[in-house]
Amino acid sequence: MTQGAGQGPEAERTATLRDFRVPAYVHETGPYVRSVHPGNAVPAADEAYPEGYTPTQRDLPVINRGDTLQVPVEPAPAPASPAPQPATGPGPLYVVGDVHGYLDELVAALRAQGLIDASGQWCAGTTRLWFLGDFTDRGPDGIGVIDLVMRLSAEAAAAGGYCKALMGNHELLLLGAKRFGDTPVNSGAGTATFQAAWLLNGGQKTDMDRLQDHHLQWMARLDAVEEVDGYLLIHSDTTAYLDYGDSIEAVNDTVRETLTRNDADEVWDLFRKFTKRFSFRDEGGADAVRSLLDTYGGTRVVHGHSPIPYLLGEVGSEDGEEGTGPVVEGPHIYADGLAIAMDGGVTMAGKLLVRQLPLDI
Repeated sequence: MTQGAGQGPEAERTATLRDFRVPAYVHETGPYVRSVHPGNAVPAADEAYPEGYTPTQRDLPVINRGDTLQVPVEPAPAPASPAPQPATGPGPLYVVGDVHGYLDELVAALRAQGLIDASGQWCAGTTRLWFLGDFTDRGPDGIGVIDLVMRLSAEAAAAGGYCKALMGNHELLLLGAKRFGDTPVNSGAGTATFQAAWLLNGGQKTDMDRLQDHHLQWMARLDAVEEVDGYLLIHSDTTAYLDYGDSIEAVNDTVRETLTRNDADEVWDLFRKFTKRFSFRDEGGADAVRSLLDTYGGTRVVHGHSPIPYLLGEVGSEDGEEGTGPVVEGPHIYADGLAIAMDGGVTMAGKLLVRQLPLDI
């Protein structure tokens, strides 16, 4: 497993979310405030970071980030044969959870599923591959991930299949940090900036340094919602998509138009809503899923964004308590069987999930 930023020699002076924690949904005076959405830390615009702070935080509580988490690494599985192809009609459907800059893990997972060959080229023919968003931040090579997805998109199309991607909240965060920098925005929890929020939520300087216009254009054109084979694909486990339209086309158009207008407050509001999570997990979760399915179609929602260990309540807490490494065997089906979670928690030493739909369970 590739180590995340902040786990090297200087890890002892890398701040963690415990340094800035406030109770969920409660605001606290001081240089750091948490927005009304759990797991979203936002620094006030008019305050400096603490001395020695290296901003590489995840947007969820972490597991004992004071020291490097020791995780046994199993040998990489042998690459699978290329994905089987149907005699006629569209190829098999695969989905990928949050990658967050973990390029090596992504390549290994795609190869294990027979989607790319030993040289990293598309070898899956007419297969259809969907990424659920969050390509950058936290991990070491977010731009490398975007470059790979863009290249596979061209190679898959040439082979009669496709490789497509959805807009995640971290795409919005990176776009905002690049476009608006330290421009103050009204965060709903005081004044904030995209630059500060991006840093606090795992933004990597190496990604920003390598970010080019074609990366920005690609991210800004991503769809937010799609329906494929009866699966409603979204990034975030939230009903906030309903705020942007009563059809898939309307939502995607509204998101693109918002980004095109280039208004910092509008983009921040979009980011804020896409950062909401856990709408499908607790009491009434199945009804929340149904509200999306009834509006946009499909029989099941497939999402990333919220790591499976947190949906299960197995590790960590809002106070950043110590714990053991999460055990993620595969996607998590919940909300009366209507929701499939695909974020295996690669940023917390979990698993980067690439799975074929329907699930073989």
